[in-house]
Amino acid sequence: MYVDSHAHLEGERFDADRGEVLARARAAGVTTIVAIGSGTGPGSLDCGIRLADAHEFIYATIGIHPHEAEKARDADFADLEELARHRKVIAWGEIGLDYFYDHSPREVQRIVFLKQMELARAAKLPIVIHCRPSEGSDNAWQECLDMIEQHWAARGRGGVLHCFTGTWEHAKRALDAGFMISFAGNLTFPKAQPIRDAAKQVPLDRMFIETDSPYLAPVPHRGKRNEPAFVVETARQLGELRGLAREEIGRVTTSNFFRFFKLAEANESPATGA
Repeated sequence: MYVDSHAHLEGERFDADRGEVLARARAAGVTTIVAIGSGTGPGSLDCGIRLADAHEFIYATIGIHPHEAEKARDADFADLEELARHRKVIAWGEIGLDYFYDHSPREVQRIVFLKQMELARAAKLPIVIHCRPSEGSDNAWQECLDMIEQHWAARGRGGVLHCFTGTWEHAKRALDAGFMISFAGNLTFPKAQPIRDAAKQVPLDRMFIETDSPYLAPVPHRGKRNEPAFVVETARQLGELRGLAREEIGRVTTSNFFRFFKLAEANESPATGA
């Protein structure tokens, strides 16, 4: 069994065949999916919840992505506070810093990141982190981890470094702050050796797997639209790195997911259920 701990399934790239995508995931052994609720920013922040309401095996997050940080207004934060009370919302995110695209000014990203950490703490939700530095730098990593250590770690509820792209040193700082490390399809890319090096050292009981669908399809699907069924390829790569079968990686990361989020593990067959 596998958990896809991070997927963007609400967008138009899935409009034509979303039902078939979910059926393929279930057939591949994916018992649980987390629908990320950042959407296209303010105005779509309930997108993950809508999917979770329609499918029992889907959970949701809420949050404003750093790309849309400059669009955030007080009314949006108020909406998020209300959405955080939904029974299927298990985390706040994805939030953080993106200095690669700089779609929002960096200072605005930092302000909105800090504001959402405050709201997540009040809602008693862990946070899901997006962190991408500018090319050839680890600037966003240093600032993001500094903010987590200063404003979240001591009083927060941990979180997830989603689609990990850093080094072992970055991972270790996050682990020390109570975070889980989530590996995506980029783990399989030829030039991703630093990520693979980190994956060899992250404790097995502190890792998740994800697709980040529709992005970052793993080898051998690279170049295609990613979908939750492909999470088994990330499990396969992790298994090769750790000397374990992909099924064992699936079992361990599934157990990690339900333990971290304090959820009852699904008992139904992955080939059944709505």
